[in-house]
Amino acid sequence: MSFKTLTIIILSVFITVVFMQNTDEVLFTILWKEIYISKLLMMLIVTVFGFIVGLIIARPKKKAPLATEIAKDIPFEVNNPNEDYLNHHDKKGLSDEDRDYIS
Repeated sequence: MSFKTLTIIILSVFITVVFMQNTDEVLFTILWKEIYISKLLMMLIVTVFGFIVGLIIARPKKKAPLATEIAKDIPFEVNNPNEDYLNHHDKKGLSDEDRDYIS
């Protein structure tokens, strides 16, 4: 097992043991309201909230696109017969040596 997997298992067991030992009700004051709530439920809410905050903070940043990904958007037209420099049938701009080589 990897270190990361082992750490997650140990933390999960530790959190579960702590939760199960604290099941009694306690008084919580939230702003002006006093409520009785289980320690188990309150610790579970705080743990889930901390996990979500950790995921948001630790998520990977968006990477800048690579040059090859940018180049995929540019049309790549090779051997387009409408372009004069690629049209080999147009012999008016060729020298005699070029015509002999092509033929």
